[in-house]
Amino acid sequence: MGEVRPPETGAAPPPRFVTGSTFRHVVVMAATGSVGLMAIFLVDLLSLLYIARLGDPVLTAAVGFATIVQVFAVSINIGTMIAVGALVSRALGRGDVGEARRLAASALVLSVVASGLVVAVLLPLLAPFLRLIGATPETVPAARTFLWIALPSAVLMALGMGFSGVLRAVGDARRSMNVTLAGAAVTAVLDPVLIFGLSLGIEGAAITVVLARLAFAWVGFSGAVRVHRMVARPSLAAVLTDAGPILSVALPTVLTNLAPPVASAFLAHVMAGFGTATLAGNAVVDRLVPVAFGGLFALSGAVGPILGQNWGAGRFDRMRSALRDAALVTGLYVGAVWIALLLGRGPLTALFGLSGDAADLLAFFCLAGGAIWFFNGLLFLGNASFNNLGFPLAASALNWGRATLGTMPPALLGAHLAGPEGAMAGTGVGSALFGVVGLALAFRTVGVLERREAARLEADDGRPARLP
Repeated sequence: MGEVRPPETGAAPPPRFVTGSTFRHVVVMAATGSVGLMAIFLVDLLSLLYIARLGDPVLTAAVGFATIVQVFAVSINIGTMIAVGALVSRALGRGDVGEARRLAASALVLSVVASGLVVAVLLPLLAPFLRLIGATPETVPAARTFLWIALPSAVLMALGMGFSGVLRAVGDARRSMNVTLAGAAVTAVLDPVLIFGLSLGIEGAAITVVLARLAFAWVGFSGAVRVHRMVARPSLAAVLTDAGPILSVALPTVLTNLAPPVASAFLAHVMAGFGTATLAGNAVVDRLVPVAFGGLFALSGAVGPILGQNWGAGRFDRMRSALRDAALVTGLYVGAVWIALLLGRGPLTALFGLSGDAADLLAFFCLAGGAIWFFNGLLFLGNASFNNLGFPLAASALNWGRATLGTMPPALLGAHLAGPEGAMAGTGVGSALFGVVGLALAFRTVGVLERREAARLEADDGRPARLP
């Protein structure tokens, strides 16, 4: 017999995250999310390795700059993915599956439209934009070729990420993981075939990106629509009705997610002052970061639906517990990755064929990256809380604070005092400050919501209320 599907409308199954161990929910959701994300990041790293094996550092640097540009486009998709996860999980926490399905459909339509507009704006401006972030005259043509092929597929990525957000909102960690695993599998198989087998080089890598995102969207559609029936048939009236609530979460979240690529672009601009070799080393670090610390991205994505369902159910005690457990998992995860980087810095340098300044920069990242990314992880948890609990502007303020005050002055000062390694270390100082503040404010946000709910219940009942 086939899998039983929930009805088109009516009662939703019991919200998964409002009972049971919050630590277990955090670990399961983060672990399954990590598998899919890190698989994609790993094959992206392999793609860069294949390009590096072509023996031209200009191509390696070009792919690094192209990645920065693509992150700007993907940031739009992340904003709408977080919006659909927050609103759908909150509706499910209240038991309103019809509203959840309608919101999912409207958010997906808005995501595709927004992604298409971004692509249309970026494509004719690629050359000046690449020069602005530090690309040299030698790297601009190759990066531009890559992006003309790969960038339009950001629309497919918007669909895939939206479906993944729906699957996380309903607590289907396995199918959400399968969305990203599908893209990773396509990349792993096709990259060497197109880059080396068909001698397409950087164009082959870009074609693989398109095909991987097509698989990403199809598997997401299969899980969210065909299995769970959690996406209603979209309508213009529903999109216009839901645009306000969706954009109230998505726009600040997009603003939040544009901050990291701005910081990366600024750091790349600083690194460009030290030559092509340093740029190549920085490109490797940029691809290594998500592989090494992809679990932190998955962890922040896992916390959102858990907080959203428990907020809808009025379980503020469980919300605090989820934040504490997520911070503990962050520390344990980063500690393990840091040890692996310390032990693997030599083999990684040899694997990518780096030498001189490029090798020095990669080695320094392996030594210091753990400390920097522990605090980044705390900031991610804070941002996930704000985005899912109705305070997205707080996430924007913190992320932009880190991308500007926490990145630019310390990076410039560090570069002046200690070269490329000093620039990287400077960004770590800002991460520490904003990470601690972000997590502290997340706990404060839960307290604010709890007091608001107590006041509402007291006003409704005419007597003091006791929260669960």
